[in-house]
Amino acid sequence: MKKTLVLVSFLLFLFSCFTLFQKVKTEDFVTYKVNPTKEIISFYWKNENKLNFGSLGNLKNWLALKDKELIFATNGGMYKKDFSPQGLYIENYIKKTSLDTIAGKGNFYLKPNGIFYITNENKAYITITEKFKYSENIKYATQSGPILVVNDKIHDAFAKGSKNLNIRNGVGILDNGEIIFAMSKKEINFYDFATYFKNLGCKNALYLDGFVSRTYLPKENWIQTDGNFGVIIAVSKNK
Repeated sequence: MKKTLVLVSFLLFLFSCFTLFQKVKTEDFVTYKVNPTKEIISFYWKNENKLNFGSLGNLKNWLALKDKELIFATNGGMYKKDFSPQGLYIENYIKKTSLDTIAGKGNFYLKPNGIFYITNENKAYITITEKFKYSENIKYATQSGPILVVNDKIHDAFAKGSKNLNIRNGVGILDNGEIIFAMSKKEINFYDFATYFKNLGCKNALYLDGFVSRTYLPKENWIQTDGNFGVIIAVSKNK
């Protein structure tokens, strides 16, 4: 009897794992892995004329004028009605907007939220807002929320089977320092989105935005050049 119970428990465990991986399929995401020490990753908001780039297409055309090819781009965090970044934003070591630590409603304020940042050594980090320490060595930073995965644990507020479905994009960090950007191709809840990053090996991951999310990744035949955003995160190379 005891052996039968153990066998049944094991089979139920295998079934739950199979169900989880069936629900969170790799082909349901546009995924891009980048090594920040080898590739040019930058954050953008406004051009030299202080005009918002707004769309991925506008950024692509602007880079082309500078003899650069856009390899990857995605919207890089939430923004206010005037399209200014919501919360902290640092670009080329200059703090453009300040950290937002107030309480509020909406995904951004579903604590803990967090910061995705890159240092002058081209190392990437994700940390919860309360533990973030400003440094002049931070080259780029964007604040968003909620945190999807923190210290290998999915956000406590996320529920399996939640009907809160939306297109979502986010960013995670692998143990080897590489960055994972992902956007769902179809509507997904927070728990499953966080699970996708966790399954890839990201011990920390941050939600960037929802239904407005766009990704430009021609290598995977995924080309979205529209949108009207605040921050854009992109990888480019010299032509």
